[in-house]
Amino acid sequence: MSRIAIVAALHDELSAVLDLMPDEEPTRVAGRDFWCGHLHGHPVVAVLSRIGKVAAATTAATLITRFGVERILFTGVAGGLAPGVAVGDVVVADQFVQHDLDVSPLFPRYEIPGYGLAALPADTELTAVLRAAAATTLATIPQWLAAETIAAFGLQKPRLHTGLLVSGDRFVATSAESQALRAALPGALAVEMEGAAFAQVCHDFAVPFAAVRTVSDRADDSAHVDFLAFLRQVACRYSARMVATALEAL
Repeated sequence: MSRIAIVAALHDELSAVLDLMPDEEPTRVAGRDFWCGHLHGHPVVAVLSRIGKVAAATTAATLITRFGVERILFTGVAGGLAPGVAVGDVVVADQFVQHDLDVSPLFPRYEIPGYGLAALPADTELTAVLRAAAATTLATIPQWLAAETIAAFGLQKPRLHTGLLVSGDRFVATSAESQALRAALPGALAVEMEGAAFAQVCHDFAVPFAAVRTVSDRADDSAHVDFLAFLRQVACRYSARMVATALEAL
């Protein structure tokens, strides 16, 4: 059976995933703990990506070359960009762009030199599995999330979105930055800091990759408000349930 990597963006999310694994054991490589074990019958490696594209690329390459993973699933949080992408919503990526990559005038803005394209696609099959898992998670929120938490974060009708996820090496946390990204990449649903790097490494090694992100903020001047509370009370629980549901379906 092929080994699957489960990658989380933040410590709380990784802990939520590790809580699902009955037999995880750490192996330390490149300054990271890679937790090897099983989840719903699948051999898995769970790891913290660390923040930013370089750290993400190191993690992705190590998963593939050292641990021999054949599929990678990424779960984390992101800032909403597109209208209607609200806190508590979920974005499943179908493609990834580095919003801070610009080698113009040698290449068109956002195009990856040597690739002939700017957007890297997510794996179709894994994306469909994550989308179904996310839909189930959102539809059943009242069954596993306390009513006061739902009320506190306005999670009465969270939505599922599928589309472009953009990545860059800066935390987008002002309205001006958010507006500039929307103008430059009008199809972008959300912004984060690792997905496009994972997508590029996985493209190079022909390893299927898919990512799901919980919207924690609107990537504007209020991006810092109650972030830790949302992460611990909502996002990590979203991640655990979506990952578990996806693994059950694979």
